[in-house]
Amino acid sequence: RANDRELNLSYKYAVSTGVDYSFQTNVYTMCVCVYMLYDNAIKTSKYNVFTFLPLNLFEQFQRLANAYFLFLLCLQSIPEVSSLPWYTTVVPLVLVLSMTMAKDCSDDMVSSTSTNYSIKTACRRWSLSLFLSFSFSLSLLLLCLSLLLQADLLLLSSSEPLNLVYIETAELDGCVSVCCMCLCLPFTPVTFHSEVRCEPPNNRLDKFTGTLTLKGETYSLDNERILLRGCTLRNTQWCFGLVVFGGPDTKLMQNCGRTTFKRTSIDRLMNVLVLSIFGFLMIMCLILAIGNGIWEYQEGSKFAAFLPKGVSAPFSAFLTFWSYVIILNTVVPISLYVSVEIIRLGNSFYINWDRKMYYPKSDTPAEARTTTLNEELGQIKYIFSDKTGTLTQNIMTFNKCSINGKSYGEAWQKVDFSWNNLADPKFCFHDNSLVEVVRAGNPEVQAFFRLLALCHTVMPEEKKEGEQLYYQAQSPDEGALVTAARNFGFVFRSRTPESITVVEMGELVTYELLAVLDFNNVRKRMSVIVRSPEGKLTLYCKGADTIIFERLSPSCSNLTEVTTEHLNEFAGEGLRTLALAYKDIDPEYMEDWKLRHHVANTAMDEREEKLDALYEEIEKGLLLLGSTAVEDKLQDGVPQTIEQLSKADIKIWVLTGDKQETAENIGYSCNMLREEMNEVFIVSANTAEEVRKELQTCSNTSGIVPIFHEQSFITFLLPIPSHLTFPPPSLSTQAFALEKDMEMELLRTACMCQTVICCRVTPLQKAQVVELVKKYKQAVTLAIGDGANDVSMIKAAHIGVGISGQEGMQAVLSSDYSFAQFRYLQRLLLVHGRWSYLRMCKFLRYFFYKNFTFTFVHFWYGFFCGFSAQTAYDDWFITLFNLVYTALPVLSLSLFDQDVNDWWSFQYPQLYTPGQLNQYFSKRAFVYTVLHSVYSSLVLFFIPWAAMYDTVRDDGKDIVDYQSFALLAQTCLLIAVSIQLGLDTHYWTAMNQFFLWGSLSVYFAVIFTMYSNGMFLTLTSSFPFIGTARNSLNQPNVWLTMLLTSILCVLPVVAYRFLRILLWPTINDKVRYKVRQDKVLPPTPRRVQARRTSTRRSGYAFSHAQGYGDLVTSGKFLRRTPKRRPALFSQTDSPLAQTQPQFYRTISEREEPPLSP
Repeated sequence: RANDRELNLSYKYAVSTGVDYSFQTNVYTMCVCVYMLYDNAIKTSKYNVFTFLPLNLFEQFQRLANAYFLFLLCLQSIPEVSSLPWYTTVVPLVLVLSMTMAKDCSDDMVSSTSTNYSIKTACRRWSLSLFLSFSFSLSLLLLCLSLLLQADLLLLSSSEPLNLVYIETAELDGCVSVCCMCLCLPFTPVTFHSEVRCEPPNNRLDKFTGTLTLKGETYSLDNERILLRGCTLRNTQWCFGLVVFGGPDTKLMQNCGRTTFKRTSIDRLMNVLVLSIFGFLMIMCLILAIGNGIWEYQEGSKFAAFLPKGVSAPFSAFLTFWSYVIILNTVVPISLYVSVEIIRLGNSFYINWDRKMYYPKSDTPAEARTTTLNEELGQIKYIFSDKTGTLTQNIMTFNKCSINGKSYGEAWQKVDFSWNNLADPKFCFHDNSLVEVVRAGNPEVQAFFRLLALCHTVMPEEKKEGEQLYYQAQSPDEGALVTAARNFGFVFRSRTPESITVVEMGELVTYELLAVLDFNNVRKRMSVIVRSPEGKLTLYCKGADTIIFERLSPSCSNLTEVTTEHLNEFAGEGLRTLALAYKDIDPEYMEDWKLRHHVANTAMDEREEKLDALYEEIEKGLLLLGSTAVEDKLQDGVPQTIEQLSKADIKIWVLTGDKQETAENIGYSCNMLREEMNEVFIVSANTAEEVRKELQTCSNTSGIVPIFHEQSFITFLLPIPSHLTFPPPSLSTQAFALEKDMEMELLRTACMCQTVICCRVTPLQKAQVVELVKKYKQAVTLAIGDGANDVSMIKAAHIGVGISGQEGMQAVLSSDYSFAQFRYLQRLLLVHGRWSYLRMCKFLRYFFYKNFTFTFVHFWYGFFCGFSAQTAYDDWFITLFNLVYTALPVLSLSLFDQDVNDWWSFQYPQLYTPGQLNQYFSKRAFVYTVLHSVYSSLVLFFIPWAAMYDTVRDDGKDIVDYQSFALLAQTCLLIAVSIQLGLDTHYWTAMNQFFLWGSLSVYFAVIFTMYSNGMFLTLTSSFPFIGTARNSLNQPNVWLTMLLTSILCVLPVVAYRFLRILLWPTINDKVRYKVRQDKVLPPTPRRVQARRTSTRRSGYAFSHAQGYGDLVTSGKFLRRTPKRRPALFSQTDSPLAQTQPQFYRTISEREEPPLSP
C-alpha cells in the first residue's frame, strides 16, 4: 500500500508533490537465511499481554524465598503436618506476588509507552524464501529537513543536484558533523521496475553490500547509498528513500544489544543467603525431629494408653520435622521482599523529587526509570562514559589567539561587534584591541582571519536573501573558526567548485579555488591554494602546531619561539590549539604542480602515496601567522564531578568514537589527564603482536595513563574496521586488543592506570569493554551516554544512565536512570546511591536479626515442650509480628535514615568507599547478625523462663503457665528489637518516633483487646488467652524481667560499638565525629584558577574522517535553482545554529546546617 494516496495522506509524513512514484514490481532477495519482516516497531519492554503473567511469575519464583513459601503452602495442605492454618501462608504469598507484579507492570508500561513506537510510514509485511524472489510493495519514504531517520533506506532522489543528501551522524558515532551521501544512479520520477538484492541484517555500521538491477543494468550498492537509522537530514530540503531494513533489523538496533534482567549484587547475595538459611533451617528441624523421636521413645510411651491411636516414634519424628519446617519458616519471612520493594520505590521517588538534579533550561528533572537498582548506585567501582554530549556540550568557542607574536583574548571586556552588520550575534570575544588592529588594516592580522575564512570545507546556508547566515560544518571547531573570522570582518558567504566568496571588511572579494589539500589522520593539517583578484597565488595551511612547525621557513624561528610560549599557555588552560601559516606560490611552479597532481589523482595504483608526496612538496617553507585557541565547551561542573568521583575511588573510563587527539584534549579539560601524570601511553599498533608488546610495555611502567587508539579494538568473533565515521574511508588496519587471547592483558594494563580513554570504538565495542570488566573484575559498573551509539553500553552495564541532550532520546529510553547534565551523576551516586545502599544494608541486618531472634526462641522452647511443635508465642502475635508490630519502624529506618547529610557527603567523598567493598552487608556481616540473634534469643528465652519458674503472684497464686510465659517472652522480644532499632538509627525524624512508639502502643492495645473477655466469648477457639494481659502485666516482677532482658540484650552491642569507635573507627565514625564538632558549616573555599603552562598540545580535530576537499571541488554540493526542484516543506532553523553558548560555572551545593547525630 505504499502508493495508496488516501492511506499516505492519513499520516503526517508527506504531502502531495505532483510526482507519482509507482513501484510496480520491487523484488527483495535474502541470500543467506529466511526472515519474516513485519514492521518498523522498536520494542524495549520485557512483557506483552500474553507473556506478562507466566514470565513475571517465572521471574518472581527465581527468588528462592517465594519458591520456598510455595513449598510451605503444599505442606500446610497436609493435616498431619500442618500446625498452622493454610491461609497464613497463602495470604502473604499472594500479597507479595501481586504487589511485585503490579510494580513490574507499571515499570514496563512506562517503558513500553516511551519506546514501543512504530513509524507507520516505514511499515512493510512480506515473506522471503531462500534464494527465491517474490514481488511485493516496499515502503517508499518521503523525508524532510531535520527529520530523524527511523529505518535504513536506499537513497533514490533528493532536492540536491546529483541526488546528494547531507546528514548528521550524532546518533551513530556521537559526533555532530555533517556528512554527504550521494546516489549516482539514473533514477527519474517515473514508473520503473527494479530488483534489489542485499546482505541480511547485521551490525556493520561501516559496510553495506548489495546490487540494484534497473532496466537490465546492475548497479553496485555500498554504504554511500544507504541512509542509516539514527541519522538526521541536514541542509537538504527533501529526499526519497526505499526501506531496506526496519525495526530491529536496522544496523543501529543491531548494535543496541539485548535487554537483560538486571539484578543487584544484594539480590544475588540474598539468593545465596536464602540457600544457606534453608540448609540451616533443615538442620534445626532435624535436631528437633531427632529430639522428638527420643522423647517419644523414652517418655511418650507412658502416655500411649491415653491416646486414641498409637504412633511410632520414628513416624512421629518424621511428622514433627515437617511441622517445625512450617513453624520456623519465619527465618525467611516473605514480608522481607515486600519491604524491599517498598524501600526501593521510596528511594526512587527521592531521586525523582530532587530539585538539585532538576535542569531548568530544558525543564528536565531526574528520573529513576527502574525501582530495583537503587542500592547498586552506592557500590559503583567503574564508570564508562561517552564523550560527545555527555562530558561536552558540542559547542566550540573561539577564546584566544596569537597573531604575529602577540596574544589576544586576555582582557575581560566584551567586544562590541555592532560595526559589522554580518556578525553572528551569539559570538563572544573579550579583547577590544584585536578589533582595533583589524579595523586599522594590520596586514598580518587581516591575513590571519583571511586564512580562517578561506581554509575550510564549511558550507554556508542562507534561508532567504538578507536573512541570517548559517554555517554547516563537518566539525564544531571548524565552524567556530569560520564564525570568528566572520565577526572580525572576514565573512565567508558562498562557494563554488572553482571559487570562494568572502566579504572582507565590507568589500565582496572572490578567490579562485585552485586546489584543496584535504585533512586526514596522518597529515593532521589542511591547505587550500587560491588566486586573489590581483592574480596572486597563495597557499593557506592550518593544522596541529607540531606538524606546521616542521614545515616553516627558517626565517620564522623567533616568531615560532614566541608562539610556542603562547601555545603552552593556551594548552595549560585546556584549550584546543591550532597553528596557521601561509606561502606565496610562483605561477609557473603551480602550473607544473597541477599537472603532476592530475596524474597522481587519476592513478590506479598508490594514488594516496603519490598525492601525499605532492602535498609534502608544496607545503614547505611556510610563513607562520599565529595560532588559535578554541574551547570545547564542557558541561557545567564536569571537572569537579570527575574530581569528586575520583576521590570516591571510582574509576572513570571514557569510551568515544572520536579521534585520539580529541579524546586526549577532553581528558585534560576534564582533569582526567593531568600534567603530574608520568606518561600518557598510547596503544596504536597495527598487528596483534605489536599490540601485545605495547600492552606489556605499558604494564611494566608505573603511573601511566593509556589511551587505546583506533586499532586497539575488535569484536570477539569478527574483525571490525577501525574507523567509525559515516561513510568510512578505505580501511587497511584491524583492531586486536579485545581478542580473547589478549583481553586479560588489556584488562590488567587498564586496571593499573588512573585513567583509561578508549577512542574510535563502535557501539558494540563499547559494550564489549564493559562486559570485559564485568566478567573479570566482579565490580559494579555504570555506563552513561546520551546517544543511540551508547545504548549497547548502557544495556551491558549493571546500571545505565541516559543524558537527555542534543543526540536524541535513545539513550534515555534504554537507561535505568536519566537526567540532563553529567554533573548530576555525583549527586546520584554520592548522595542517593550511598544513602540507598546504607539504608538497604541496615534494613537487611535488622530484619534478619529480629526474625532469627524470633525463630530461635521457638527452637529453645522445643527442648521444654517435648519437641511437640508447639509455638512459644500466641498465634496472633506470630501473625502480626512482621506485618504490624515491626513493619513500619523498620520501613521508617530504611526510608529516612542517613549517617550524614548531603553537604557532608560531598565534603567527604571517601564515605562512598565502604559500599564498593561491601562492608555494610556481606556474608561475614550476615554471620555476625546470626550470632547476635543467637545471643539475644538465649537471653529472651531463658531469662523469662528462669524469672517465672516456681514464681507466684502477690496474692500467692501460681503465675507459671504457658500463656503468661508466652506473653512475657513476646513482650520482651518486641521491646528488645525496638531498642536495637533505635541504636541503629542515626537520623531521627518525627516519622521514626511516631512509628516506633506507635507500634509499641498498638501492641499493648492489641493484647489487651484480644485477651479480653469479650473477644473470648465472641470467638472462643481463636482467642484462648483470656485475661492473660491484665493478670500478668500488673506484677512488678514481670516488668523487672522485661527491663533485665532489655539491658542484657543491648549491653554487648553498646560495648562493642564503643570499643570499635574508640579503637578502630571507620570513615563514617570520623565524619560523624567531625559533624558533632562543627556546629557551624565552614565556608565553601573559593576555587581560584591558577595560571599554568603546559608542554602538551591539544591537537586540532577536523572531524572523524578524511575531509571533503574532493567534494568541495567536484561541484556535487551545489544546489540547483528552485525552478527545477521546488521546496516541498518550509525550512526551520538548524538546532545547531540556535544553540546558545553555555557559560561555565563552578558547581557548589547549597549549604545546609549539619544534622545532629
